[in-house]
Amino acid sequence: MRIGLVGKPNVGKSTMFSALTESLVEIANYPFTTIEPNVGVAWLPLPVSCACKELRTKREESGRLDETSPEDPRMGSICIPNTGRCSNHRRLVPVTLIDVAGLVPGAHEGRGRGNQFLSDLARCDALIQVIDVSGSTDMEGNPVGSGGSDPMEEHSFLLEEIDRWIIGILNTGWHRGTRRVQAEGDKALSIYILDQLTGIGAKERHVSLAISEVISQYPDAGPPWDWNSDHLATLASSIRNELFPISIAANKADRAIEGALEDLSRKVIKNGGTLVLTSAEAELALRRASIAGLISNDPGEASFEITEKGEADLTEEQEKALKSISESLEEWSGGGLIGLLSEVVFGRLSRRVAYPVQDETHWTDGDGNTLPDAVLIAEGTTAKGLAYEVHSDLGDGFIRAVDARSSRVIGADYEVQDGDVISIYSKT
Repeated sequence: MRIGLVGKPNVGKSTMFSALTESLVEIANYPFTTIEPNVGVAWLPLPVSCACKELRTKREESGRLDETSPEDPRMGSICIPNTGRCSNHRRLVPVTLIDVAGLVPGAHEGRGRGNQFLSDLARCDALIQVIDVSGSTDMEGNPVGSGGSDPMEEHSFLLEEIDRWIIGILNTGWHRGTRRVQAEGDKALSIYILDQLTGIGAKERHVSLAISEVISQYPDAGPPWDWNSDHLATLASSIRNELFPISIAANKADRAIEGALEDLSRKVIKNGGTLVLTSAEAELALRRASIAGLISNDPGEASFEITEKGEADLTEEQEKALKSISESLEEWSGGGLIGLLSEVVFGRLSRRVAYPVQDETHWTDGDGNTLPDAVLIAEGTTAKGLAYEVHSDLGDGFIRAVDARSSRVIGADYEVQDGDVISIYSKT
C-alpha cells in the first residue's frame, strides 16, 4: 500500500514525511525542495490490540505463562515481529509513503514537475494533501509572510489539476472510442475508458460509477459522441474521487487564517475524506527528541515523558519548548499525522489486518517465532489472496487454510476477517 503526500510546493510535505517516517530528507523554505519523490515507511499502530494479547491471556489461564512483570520492557507483548515492533500489545505495521514534488497550477500541461508529479500519483492508493492553512505562501509556494493562498483555493486547484490530467488522457482518441460505441454498443464506452486509464490504476467499477454519475447529473446528455466538456469534467471528477481519495493535513494550524477551514472541512468530509489540524514541524520535533532518547513518546501521541538522558541533556528552554509543543498538539482533535494516516488506511481504504502463521496451534512460523507478521489487506481479500500477499509461491500452490482460533479448515474463497490468525497450506 502506498499513500502519497501531495500539494503545492513549500507547504511542509517533506517535514511531514520526516515526522512520519523518522527519515532525514532535505527541508527548506523555498519551492521544489523535493525533485524526485522521497519514498519511506511510516509505522502505523493498529487500531485494535495485537493478537498476542489474546494468546498471552490463553497461556496465562492455562498456567503456561506467568503474568506480566512490571519490569517487562515490552509490557506484556509476546509476538516477535519480522517488521515493526509491539509493546503493550500495540502493534506497529508498515505503510509506504511517497513525498511527491510540489504541484503548481498548469501541471497537467507540464508546468513545474507536472507530468512526473501526476505519474507519481498513479502509484498511490490514497492521497494526503498538505495545505498551508496559515496563508504564508502563494500558489507557487513562494513565502509571502501573510495574505497568501486560501486553503480552499489550494484544495480546489489540486482537484482541478488531477481532473484535467484525466480529461487529457481520455481526450486522446475520444472520438475513436465513441465510434466504437456507435458500432458495438454502450459496453464499448466502458472498455475504451478502462483501456485509457488502466495505466493510472482504474478498475471497471470506477468507470461504471463515473458513467452513471454523468447520466445522473445530465439525463439529457445524449450519446457519448455528443458529450461536451462539462460531461467529461464530471466523468473525470468521479473517477478521480474513487481512484485518488484525498484527505487533508491542515498544516501550520497554530497560525491558521481565521474562518478559513469551515468550508474546506465540509467539502472534504462530503467527498469521504478527513481533515486534521496539525503542525508538521511540531510533530517532527517530538519524533526527533524521542529518537535521540531525550523523551519517551509513542508515534501519534502528543504527551511524553522526559527520560533520564533528557533530564541530563535538555536545557530548561528546550524542555519548555517541548511541553509547549505537546500542549498545542493536544488541543487539536484527530490524533495529528498518525491519526490522519490511520483514518486513511483503516477508514477510507478499509484495510484489515491478518496474521499468517505456519503452526496454527502455537501461532508461530517455521522458526518458532510467535505471530511474526501482521499483514494489511483490502476488505474482501480471500484466504488464497492472503497467501499471495505473503508470497506468490504460496498463492500458486495454495491447498487450504486453517483458522488458528477454531482449528477449522477454510477454503480458498473464505473472506479474511479483521484480526484473523490463519495457517496456509501450500504445495511449495
